[in-house]
Amino acid sequence: MSDYENPYKGPETTIVPEKSQNTGLTEQMMRYLFEAAPWLKFIGIMGFIGFGILCLSALISIITILNGNFGPSFSNLLLYGLMAPLAFFPAYFTYNFGNKINSFRLSNSEKDLEEAFRNNKSLWKFNGIIYIISIAFAVLAIIIAIIGGVALTSNLPNFR
Repeated sequence: MSDYENPYKGPETTIVPEKSQNTGLTEQMMRYLFEAAPWLKFIGIMGFIGFGILCLSALISIITILNGNFGPSFSNLLLYGLMAPLAFFPAYFTYNFGNKINSFRLSNSEKDLEEAFRNNKSLWKFNGIIYIISIAFAVLAIIIAIIGGVALTSNLPNFR
């Protein structure tokens, strides 16, 4: 029977694919992700608060320097200036990871889940880079301490 012969046939529409249920994650994995999302957002918010405190401290140091006190304020400014980005990026990636998990929970869109895991990857990549830099500075500090110690002991008078 052709389409013209059936007067009771419903109108045809384009097929819209349903939301994908096949993410490759088990129910237990999904539950763990959904339970972690509020904690991730909380930790991200706490990181943003820490970032704000560092920025406020840097601003106070700038004001102190402008008032003519260059002593500890300048070193504090350098310290806060270096620490602020170190506080911002982990907070940003952690918050976005939790936020995208919540978005995925509501939309069941694999794009949201992919974005969540991209933020997770960025968080750990950032942390890894910071650890590599920290280890390099520690090794450099040890080398400088050894060289300084040898230089100091070679200049000491001989007490025989």
